[in-house]
Amino acid sequence: MDKGLALASSDDVHQGHPSGVTASAIGVGAGSSSSSSFASWRAYGRALAQTPRRLSRRAIAATAPGEEMSRVRARSGADMARALRWWDLVGLGLGGMVGAGVFVTTGRAARLYAGPGVVVSYAIAGLCALLSAFCYTEFAVDLPVAGGAFSYLRVTFGELAAFLTGANLIMDYVFSNAAVARSFTAYLGTAVGVDAPSQWRITVHGLPEGFNQVDLVAVGVILLVSVCICYSTKESSVVNMVLTAVHVAFILFIVGMGFRHGDARNLTRPADPSHNPGGFFPHGAVGVFNGAAMVYLSYIGYDAVSTMAEEVQRPARDIPVGVSGSVVVVTVLYCLMAASMSMLLPYDAIDPEAPFSGAFKGRERCAWVSNVIGAGASLGILTSLMVAMLGQARYLCVIGRSGVMPAWLARVNPRTATPVNASAFLGVFTAVLALFTELDILLNLVCIGTLFVFYMVANAVVYRRYVGSVSEPAARGSCGARWPTLAFLLVFSLAALAFTLAWKLAPPEPRGVRAGLLAACAALAVAAVAAFQALVPQARTPELWGVPGMPWVPAASVFLNVFLLGSLDRPSYVRFAIFSASALLVYALYSVHASYDAEESGRLDVDGGKVQDEACTV
Repeated sequence: MDKGLALASSDDVHQGHPSGVTASAIGVGAGSSSSSSFASWRAYGRALAQTPRRLSRRAIAATAPGEEMSRVRARSGADMARALRWWDLVGLGLGGMVGAGVFVTTGRAARLYAGPGVVVSYAIAGLCALLSAFCYTEFAVDLPVAGGAFSYLRVTFGELAAFLTGANLIMDYVFSNAAVARSFTAYLGTAVGVDAPSQWRITVHGLPEGFNQVDLVAVGVILLVSVCICYSTKESSVVNMVLTAVHVAFILFIVGMGFRHGDARNLTRPADPSHNPGGFFPHGAVGVFNGAAMVYLSYIGYDAVSTMAEEVQRPARDIPVGVSGSVVVVTVLYCLMAASMSMLLPYDAIDPEAPFSGAFKGRERCAWVSNVIGAGASLGILTSLMVAMLGQARYLCVIGRSGVMPAWLARVNPRTATPVNASAFLGVFTAVLALFTELDILLNLVCIGTLFVFYMVANAVVYRRYVGSVSEPAARGSCGARWPTLAFLLVFSLAALAFTLAWKLAPPEPRGVRAGLLAACAALAVAAVAAFQALVPQARTPELWGVPGMPWVPAASVFLNVFLLGSLDRPSYVRFAIFSASALLVYALYSVHASYDAEESGRLDVDGGKVQDEACTV
């Protein structure tokens, strides 16, 4: 018998497994879920011949929430330790969002789009992030498991939608973490006054451009963080809290220096009035909203907090405060940073690549501040890397539990109560990428993948509220609401897409045409929400915490995510399409057969009851 299986079976009571969950239900042996389809090439050939039938059976198969909370979670063997409180979640949210990117994003948005109005751009982007955070919070409170968006979509839209979401999430995390780790080398060099890219990276002649700069510092950072998150989630949270506190202190110091040495006249006066418009909003509302689309990416990271739900002591109390509170605090910090930068220099004199460092280098007796900025950015990279790697490991762990990926990834170490296998696998994979690859070209792919996931979660929270889940009594009487709900989500998304296309493509002349198109699209979207709210009753009411203003708040999140997706360039969509097609191919060639085998072996039996472990307190 598998050693981990025996341990899980004997420790059910002590680890808090639901009664009645047997070893066969927990079984996650290395090949237990896929023995029939993958036992031999002949067996695999027979499985491929049945692919259409298996796809029709598994692609839209939704998991019951009770099963996700009990039988599916039990496949990891030991439980993750519930040791986190709301202050841990706020710290993780801050650490995940406030990385080094904000030092660059602020300058680009101000110089290219919003001018001093970038302060308002950050406020708008913060509101958008808060709307998405509400959608995540409702799911995380009602379904406190480690799968985040993967689990939310699996219980709502079924296995295929969850798999595409999970594939995009893992891709986002791996690529962005590798890129962030390589940027740590550059910022650390700035902090100590060294040209790190040329002196700390090794050039390997013979390798293609973009793959020939070996970065051992980045690899060391990734492996160090991987060891830390494998050891203990609580200790990782404490380390993150310390680093985040120091990082926030650095940011407040830079903000204070900006206000002290800045000039309020720079908020309305450009450096070159003959070529650039003046005022607080030099490019009007269009510039402010385009700036909001750019800086919104600085808020990405709060979603990783939802993956910690399985390790929170009081999900109903701690998750809403932790997720929403971190977004609010970060919004205030970002607005203060934007205001101080706008006072330091006129917007048309800002260096878009190094706005804060450039502003202080040009001032007498302030050049040393750029070294402080490098040190602060280095700490920000460490915290964002730690939170992201915590999140990616939990996503992969739950994907392994679901049967669509090897079950070995689902293992939770009984001694550390962490998903060690998933953490180690992704740590090594990320380190290999960071060793050789310059990943700047893939960062827009990361953005589009993340926005796609936010869009899907906002749709899912509406669908689940009005249609329900497969195991809920309310859902059995609400089957008639399924098609009206899907029709509403489609019509609303199309209205948002039409608004986005009009915003991007409609010519400014003749006057009024563009404004008329935008008003018509917005009116259609509002009418769709109002009609849906009046005609379709809600199928379920959240027991503990729900998104306020249903369906207006998630609808606004859908609209804004579609709008932000429209701000990305064409190559991003090409790469996204290629990656999604590759993920679908993996699903058709491997995952659907592994999932089908798991169902046939009885490991996906539906458990209608919702079960919480003993360490979870409402």
